Amino acid sequence: MTRFDSRKRQSNAAGGRSVRREVKLTVDQNLALQVMADEAGVSVARLLVESTLSQSRGETAAERHELITSLFLLQRGLAAAGNNINQIARAANATGEIKGELHDSLEHLRATVKRIDEVLESLKIAGDPA
Repeated sequence: MTRFDSRKRQSNAAGGRSVRREVKLTVDQNLALQVMADEAGVSVARLLVESTLSQSRGETAAERHELITSLFLLQRGLAAAGNNINQIARAANATGEIKGELHDSLEHLRATVKRIDEVLESLKIAGDPA
């Protein structure tokens, strides 16, 4: 399972995290949580918070993780496409010819990236700055 961001721990929260919960686990439960956290590429604390809060949104942690990972991959692909369009634009600037499809492609790319950003923003857990 690939990680969906570059941090294992949760991002810092404005004002810090003043509430602390203590959870007692058996050795087996702790090991199972650690394995799950390692597979997701996050800390156990982050796994517990995100998986629990995502359930209140009607999604499992695995579904949320998969969706976010897919969206980030899509966003990266669109960024690469945008780079290609910029190269086409540079060539058009050199020759003086601008094809109509370049404008259409750029507009489509911008709209798609904006929509992905909106979806990623909607997936954030309330109070989580990440």
